[in-house]
Amino acid sequence: MSGPYVIRGAVSLPEAELSWRFSRSSGPGGQHVNTSDSRAELRFDLAATEALPEVWKERALERLASRLVDGVLVVRAGEHRSQWRNRETAATRMAALLAEATAPPPRPRRKKKVSRGANERRLRSKQQRGDLKRGRSGRDWT
Repeated sequence: MSGPYVIRGAVSLPEAELSWRFSRSSGPGGQHVNTSDSRAELRFDLAATEALPEVWKERALERLASRLVDGVLVVRAGEHRSQWRNRETAATRMAALLAEATAPPPRPRRKKKVSRGANERRLRSKQQRGDLKRGRSGRDWT
């Protein structure tokens, strides 16, 4: 594989904690498809890992709860014919998934008063729209 997969900052996926499984892949391949195990399945025990900071780990466990099976995150890739490319795809997907799950929550939105100019523009456009619609009625057509 091509080096460590960085989650964010200096934190990356530890090779020792990743476990791979391979199986026959569906999709293109012709005669080749029946003989090779090209689909890659990558497993990462998120609940037991020591590679992630504790805050990130809790955040990821909470956000990925629906995808976890006994605390283990599973990613599958089988769209390529080559096992190596499927391994790359699965590892990249896993890193992206963990990066998204461990990201800090967005800052809360602060409510602000609508500016006077914005309010006046809104009311003026409503008035123009009403005038346009009123002008469509045929009562002044003599």
